[in-house]
Amino acid sequence: MSRHRLVKNLDLENELDAFDGGEDYDDDDVGQDISEEDKESLRQGTIQVREVLGDTMNITEAQIHEALWHYYYDIDKTVGYLLNILESKAKKEQKKAASKKKTTDRMAMVGVHHGSFLFANFFKDTPWLNIPLERCSVLIPPSHPKVGLLGGSSGGAPKVSKLQALAAARKKKAQEQRTPGQKPGAGLGLEEPMKELHIAKEQHKSEPAKNALESSPGSKQQSRSLPLRKRKDSNPHEKALKAPPIEHEHEEQEPNIQVPSTPVDQAEPSAFANTMFSSIDRPHSSTANLFTLPYVATISTTATNPFAGPSPDDVVFAAQSKASKKGGKGPPKTNGEKKADQIANGVDALKLEDTPRATSKNLEVLKEYEKLQKKNEANFVVIGHVDAGKSTMMGRLLYDLNIVDQRTLDRYRKDAEKLGKSSFALAWVLDQGTEERSRGVTIDIAMNKFSTSKTKFTILDAPGHKDFVPNMIAGASQADFAVLVIDASTGSFESGLQGQTKEHALLARSMGIQRIIIAVNKLDMVDWSQNRFDEISQQISAFLISANFQTKNITFIPCSGLQGDNIVRKSTETRLTTWYTGGTLIEELENSEPISRALTKPLRLTIGDVFRGGVQNPLSVSGRVEAGSLQIGDILLAQPSGEKCYIKGIDVDEEPADWAVAGQNVILHLVDIDPAHLRVGDVLCTPSSPIQNVRQFTAKVLAFGFLTPMKVDVHRGRLHVPGNVKELVGLLDKGSGMVSGKKKPRIIKPGQVARVVVELESAVPLETGARVVLRDEGETIASGILE
Repeated sequence: MSRHRLVKNLDLENELDAFDGGEDYDDDDVGQDISEEDKESLRQGTIQVREVLGDTMNITEAQIHEALWHYYYDIDKTVGYLLNILESKAKKEQKKAASKKKTTDRMAMVGVHHGSFLFANFFKDTPWLNIPLERCSVLIPPSHPKVGLLGGSSGGAPKVSKLQALAAARKKKAQEQRTPGQKPGAGLGLEEPMKELHIAKEQHKSEPAKNALESSPGSKQQSRSLPLRKRKDSNPHEKALKAPPIEHEHEEQEPNIQVPSTPVDQAEPSAFANTMFSSIDRPHSSTANLFTLPYVATISTTATNPFAGPSPDDVVFAAQSKASKKGGKGPPKTNGEKKADQIANGVDALKLEDTPRATSKNLEVLKEYEKLQKKNEANFVVIGHVDAGKSTMMGRLLYDLNIVDQRTLDRYRKDAEKLGKSSFALAWVLDQGTEERSRGVTIDIAMNKFSTSKTKFTILDAPGHKDFVPNMIAGASQADFAVLVIDASTGSFESGLQGQTKEHALLARSMGIQRIIIAVNKLDMVDWSQNRFDEISQQISAFLISANFQTKNITFIPCSGLQGDNIVRKSTETRLTTWYTGGTLIEELENSEPISRALTKPLRLTIGDVFRGGVQNPLSVSGRVEAGSLQIGDILLAQPSGEKCYIKGIDVDEEPADWAVAGQNVILHLVDIDPAHLRVGDVLCTPSSPIQNVRQFTAKVLAFGFLTPMKVDVHRGRLHVPGNVKELVGLLDKGSGMVSGKKKPRIIKPGQVARVVVELESAVPLETGARVVLRDEGETIASGILE
């Protein structure tokens, strides 16, 4: 039979009945006496413990038996245990006796057993109160208050209250009605209360003086009335004559008895006590039982009005005005009656123009610009597909123009070889960021400058990756013309044409760029093939013409950015010179016609960056002046915050200047504005002609993709704000711009021109003629102009 079946068939009730509990659970012996052997062991052990401890020890028989039983009749351990008990008990008794004795001594020291208690004795053992007598002060009770109206001026007679006047009249009437020889107030029961008023003064008078006053036949009971409080005037600076206090016929002035003062320094009464109770010639009480304070009361109180004279700020302003010798008037003197009016008038008189600012030379900027014979200035943006060689081409251009020396280029080449990117040395001339160099792509707009014999150029190297198209839009919005770089190597041109090559060209045209130079780069990798060059030229020309570029504004240049052919110097490659006789890239840049500037229009400057310009210039902004002019000391309005600021300094092309005009890249050092009110994409303008903040606008757009009422991201230069296409008004004719076809269509197809209404999540500075780009989920879907 298996074990499981055996356990299953087991009868638990019978088994439990037969179980006797085992040896460990025998309860029959509970309560029985100890054995005779244990009793004998306890008796002998007790005798031996008593012999060791002696009979003088206060140890009971039960304690000895308990210890022996616990230690299994071990005499040594039992004796040690009992001795420990005796020692601990003795220590507790000694500690209790010492505590009781200390309490008794302290009570005796402070005089409790004599029925008296002195503060000085109680704090006698406090270490930080053992201070020399000459440095201690005494806390004394305040003087008796004068009875009178609260407040009042510091001088003059107190004003009698109505209650006091009524009491005085009743007293006078009672005096007139009393019988001859009767004391005043005898019939009214006023003698005893009036006597109480003399306790404070009579207890300090000498006995001879007291006896003389009592024995003199002509002396009368002095009923000194309580002192009157003084009422503060409505104007503390214009004191009026007060009515004299009511004099009593039967009062005599008490003699002025000199009371010797104690040598102990006493604390001066507080300003509040002086104001409420003034001062009373009252002798000091005994200082025998006073508690001295550990400080010296040397602060003198004054009853003068602290607002009677000019404030500290008024004094400083007056001194500064006097020192400047500009004839400026100091702040008005404080007058108690017109204090509130002066404050209100001062606040109303505050204006922004009163703030100190940089001195303006009041120049006629346009005339100064015409007198100054300078080179033409132009900005061009370098666009194209990623890895087309844009940065390398611009690095070669700067190197051939000696803007970058050989030593710097060798250092870049050495650093690039460490990363396994030796061909990126020229690109690092513009790509200065660590992330840009490690990834091998341009992320943000890279700026650099160079000059030729005719023009001063600013390079705006735009990123080619699709993730950084917003940065490309910001660069294109500052450019006068564009350089489109195309990779001519096999397969690269075709992939770029499907990528950012077309998108960049369309965005450049949407930003208002009309002149474009196409640099066919890396043509050396296809053996300077003319067929390859012609194929690229035909496809790109057809696309650019369809994007509204004019043929005369399109130029193609075969080049090699890495080798430097046709960048600054003409190529000596025979395979190229046999079929190309045109100019170089630098020559085409110089042949570009200068762009007309909006010099006479109101100032518009889009902020490209906000940074700290140094210790002297804690707040600086950079950007391109789109329209108008400015100079040091001008007042600017920042939109959309609506805050005003002043121009402290101007840097044009990283050189200090007094003014700047449209088309120049400037750095403005601003004052009187918080950096929180300035953001990238904000617009600086003049307060007289501000740009308006809008939440909704109507624009004429060209669709690059399917456009419907949808959420979009609106881009204008560095400005970026979310919004949504609220309404599709209608389709427009590309030539005339008039409405053609169906009104309020449901969808706009790629290549169509339409008028749309866009609503923004927040108000931004936009005006008529501004060029905007609509993007959604990383794709450009439309671009246009505000109407």
